Amino acid sequence: MEHVLITGGNKGIGLETTKLFFKNGYKVTVIARDMSLIKNLENCFGIEFNLENIREIPELISKIGDIDILVNNAGIMNTCKYNHYPNDKKNNIIKINLEAPIELMTCVSEGMQKKGKGRIVNNTSIAGHIGHPDIWYGITKAGLINATKSFALLLGSKGILVNAVAAGIVETDMKNNILEERQKKILESVISKRFAKPIEIAETIFWLSTVSPEYINGVCIDINNGAFLR
Repeated sequence: MEHVLITGGNKGIGLETTKLFFKNGYKVTVIARDMSLIKNLENCFGIEFNLENIREIPELISKIGDIDILVNNAGIMNTCKYNHYPNDKKNNIIKINLEAPIELMTCVSEGMQKKGKGRIVNNTSIAGHIGHPDIWYGITKAGLINATKSFALLLGSKGILVNAVAAGIVETDMKNNILEERQKKILESVISKRFAKPIEIAETIFWLSTVSPEYINGVCIDINNGAFLR
């Protein structure tokens, strides 16, 4: 049974991803702050952990053990204005959205390299391409897209696939942090005139984590239904 580690796998896109792996017979470990929503999943093991604690990640991974698939899903968004952005919130979002995923990829890939295989998927955002009112959200997501490409180059020859997804607005709690004016503007560009469902992002993450062709490596898949065509 393959072992998948999912950060923020307790709600929204992360919870749908957790359920998909669970239904398909994977051993699932979730890192999050609240485990109440996954307590009924038999093959799912939850670890309460604050991803701000970057220095503690190597020890955490050593305790978790062998990991075949890593899904860096956890992320936060603030509602701070660019010219009144508290340092504590800036440091917090940089650690959770960028530093933690990079540290997790670094630590988890050590075991993957020994086996000569593994898959990593990073949940980024359309904000990493087009910018965002929460400037540090956009900056960290753009950084994670770049980190995806860098780690694919570093690890690809060792049998490890590293890819990302970049969704537009998704019907999750995080949507509430997006200004209504921005939501309306983006929705005007969406072909289907609706925002994405969490399961649609989760299914893409699951595909990249399991059966996508090996030639797909270092790729960021846009999931925005025309809101950002390129």
